[in-house]
Amino acid sequence: MELSPPLSPSLVRAVLREEELPLRSRAVDPETAAAVLRYGAPVGSVIERHARLERGMAYARRLIAETEAQGRSFPTGTVIVAGELTGGKGRFQRTWHAPPGGLWLTLVLVNTLLPAFTRLYPLAVGLACCEAVRGYGIDARLKWVNDVHVAGRKLAGVLAETMLGPRYGEEYILIGVGVNVNNTDFPPELSSLAVSMHTLLGREVGLDRFAARLLAKLAWAIGLLHFEEQEQLAAGDPGPAISPLLASWLAHSDTIGKRVRFGYDAQRQPQYEATAMDLAPDGGLVLRLLPDGPLVTEHAGEIVYLD
Repeated sequence: MELSPPLSPSLVRAVLREEELPLRSRAVDPETAAAVLRYGAPVGSVIERHARLERGMAYARRLIAETEAQGRSFPTGTVIVAGELTGGKGRFQRTWHAPPGGLWLTLVLVNTLLPAFTRLYPLAVGLACCEAVRGYGIDARLKWVNDVHVAGRKLAGVLAETMLGPRYGEEYILIGVGVNVNNTDFPPELSSLAVSMHTLLGREVGLDRFAARLLAKLAWAIGLLHFEEQEQLAAGDPGPAISPLLASWLAHSDTIGKRVRFGYDAQRQPQYEATAMDLAPDGGLVLRLLPDGPLVTEHAGEIVYLD
């Protein structure tokens, strides 16, 4: 197992400096890479650690309310990490199995993005999770919107919610991330549907180092959202095009070309079957209804692979 100091803002900064910036500087010019990471720098600037929480999102909401009640602004980029969650929830109020050994974190951001870029948060966070896992040699892929899976077995999930601060009216983005890292035992109903990094690699993964690497990837992905927004505003309206962030999402995804079942809760209330054709510039999934129906673009909901 890779040895690492405990997770802290200083460890995240070290990973950004020693790993993430050199990596990104090989793909874009160093000045651009540094600018993107400046936008993402608040991620992990405050880190709270708890042995156990019921739900990270619920705790974050209470913490925001308490902070504002004291007349203070809540620090954007705050990360709340729990050793386990006793009442974890995923999308559509599904139970999220979150025992010791996994990485269960909530990231809180004060939202300053325009709506067109705000709706890309789930894709950006899913991409960061996928990249962090792939950094360990695991062939992880993204399923729209933000599930990270390996050969159809779920490895990580993302839940994004919004909240208005009760005193100042700030809009907060709450992002819950769950990654099966060293947890290897799953309930019977999940044993064939989920997998962990430990199982795939055959060894224990240093949890603090992985968490720091994930936060560095999040800093890049969220920084890229802000950078792309500023570039678009400076250029005016360049017309529809896939952004670098969405192009990277496509490169890490296996969704396009798949036959899928779509629904806002596709497992319990499927709506129709289609072929995933493309990703729209606004992050929507372009689908062709089966067998030879029209194209539709969905911006919310989920898909289940039929292939």
